[in-house]
Amino acid sequence: PRPVAPTAAPRNELPPIVITPSQPPAAPSRPSPLPPIVRPPAAPVVTRTVGGAGQVAPGSKGAVTVRPPIVVRDFAIALNLKPFQVIGSLMELNKVVSVASVIEEADARKVAEKHGYVLEIRHRGEGAQPVKKVEKNTDDDPALLAQRPPVVCVLGHVDHGKTTLLDYFRKTNVVSGEAGGITQHIGAYSVKYQGEKPEYKGRTVTFLDTPGHAAFAKMRERGASVTDIAVLVVAADDGFMPQTEEALKFAQKHASAIVCAVNKVDAKGANIDRVKQQMQQRGITPEDWGGETITNPVSALKGTGMNELLESILLQAEILDLKANPKCAAHGVVIESQMETGRGPTATVIVQKGTLKPGDSFVCGETWCKVRALMDERGGRLQNSSPGTPALVLGWDAVPAPGTKFQTVKNDREAREQAEEAALAGRKAAEAQQQAPNTGARPGMTDLERLMAALAQDKEKILRVLLKADVNGTLEALEGCLREIKSTKVRLDIVGGSVGPITQSDVQLAEAAKSIIVGFDTKIENGVQAHLKRTGVRIVTHDIIYELITLVKEAMAELLDPEVRENKLGGAEVRAVFPLGKEHKVAGCMVTEGLVRRQAKARLVRKGQIIHQGPVETLRRFKDDASEVKAGFECGIKLGGYDEYQPGDIIEVVEMLQVRPSL
Repeated sequence: PRPVAPTAAPRNELPPIVITPSQPPAAPSRPSPLPPIVRPPAAPVVTRTVGGAGQVAPGSKGAVTVRPPIVVRDFAIALNLKPFQVIGSLMELNKVVSVASVIEEADARKVAEKHGYVLEIRHRGEGAQPVKKVEKNTDDDPALLAQRPPVVCVLGHVDHGKTTLLDYFRKTNVVSGEAGGITQHIGAYSVKYQGEKPEYKGRTVTFLDTPGHAAFAKMRERGASVTDIAVLVVAADDGFMPQTEEALKFAQKHASAIVCAVNKVDAKGANIDRVKQQMQQRGITPEDWGGETITNPVSALKGTGMNELLESILLQAEILDLKANPKCAAHGVVIESQMETGRGPTATVIVQKGTLKPGDSFVCGETWCKVRALMDERGGRLQNSSPGTPALVLGWDAVPAPGTKFQTVKNDREAREQAEEAALAGRKAAEAQQQAPNTGARPGMTDLERLMAALAQDKEKILRVLLKADVNGTLEALEGCLREIKSTKVRLDIVGGSVGPITQSDVQLAEAAKSIIVGFDTKIENGVQAHLKRTGVRIVTHDIIYELITLVKEAMAELLDPEVRENKLGGAEVRAVFPLGKEHKVAGCMVTEGLVRRQAKARLVRKGQIIHQGPVETLRRFKDDASEVKAGFECGIKLGGYDEYQPGDIIEVVEMLQVRPSL
């Protein structure tokens, strides 16, 4: 039988609530308050980056991050707007642009604020982490740090003896092999202490030799940027010069300490006290004058005081307590780079921490390297390169940019991937810049002024140049010098540049770009000359930079139409008038200055007024025709188209010369 369900228990009846009239009705009890509603956190506003990753939900307002160059099209996407909306906002600011225009940062901020956004501008390299960490950040653990050599930058004015000073330490002769007597690019050298003091025995110093010519300012600054100690070389006979001032500013900005070497103390006119006074005036008072700057009088040519200078450098290094971890991933910076025949891309680097070994892979900006070999400044093979030491590195995929930092990674695959990512980002930025129309417009110009600027550009003379140099640093210096050339008549357009010899590929590129090739201290490969004759490409080369700049200026001036200038040949005074045939007259004259030449242009002046202009049609001495008559002789002159001569008239004879215009 089925089980019978139990019957429900009878419900207990609640007693009725009795409310007496004397008591007010009881207020119903309030339920206990509910716990607050916990809403999920709002999704963070993702900053949108022009040209980079990151998306923002449509309609959200917040911070928008952009990286220059700010192109209208990309900027509109970042603001979740149509391009015409951004263009309209810019027109309200009196800016006439297109979707491909690059706009100024200040204008971009105003447009972003108008549409409710806060604009953050991040310049290339800010906040970027192109190199991935491969280990825990134990690099600066005091237990792992070891003493390293100081990196010393030698700075000073041209011809004050910087390279001669290093010659003494390196016992080599570099100056005699340098074009024009100036160092053309940075050299990095390790020098071992050979003096008497036992505490410095076996210690080494890494020297950077930087160029002194004004054109190499960037290279000199880059040398200072990796420096622990700056040796400021000042000639005792010259004192502080313009480039000495510049070098001092670099040293004060980039170096931890400054040592002053007063060179050429044996030269005629040497005045060490004057140099020390100039130092005091510039805030680097010498130690023996109560300051903190170690000052060493030296003669780099004779070796006087050179050991004491090296001891001063090592003393300063002890004070700075220079240490680094030699066992972490190798980090460092490229000092100089070049393309070498038979070796391919090479670069001089300074290791700042870690130890670099053959077989290591590292990434360096847009390039990468698997170290094939390490070499010292004399060409000898190195087993490794520890902190503070320079090395020439072979095994690059391309020539790296000087001043770029590097860091070792796990393998060459990772190095290649990171370099390709950096190169892709660089190409995108370059493409955005190239898309912007170059109309010669400037900020604040009216529409009419912009139109006139664009029309003027169509008529502008342009010299396009393709640059070639021996190393990257000199290529950079050359480009910097060329960009300093100012001309309202000819625009200099640098279409590209690379290091290494001039090749047929360079000629083909120059032909396509309609440019000339400007080579600095570089060779021309075999077979290129025949290619030049066929293409008509012109090559301008020199091994001294300021001479090369002069040649480029001359090439720019050749594009200009020659100017016609008047040159006065001479003058003659009319003394009498004679008939010439039945209808014409001839002026009997005395040549008072210069000479009168037949067929030359002339003008007849009477009482200060030009009466007639025309060629010297007839010129005679007595009855004979003459080609020219010099001052102090009489002659007969007949001007073309004129016969009304009067005694006292002046005939001025001129010639028109074509001269090359200035830039």
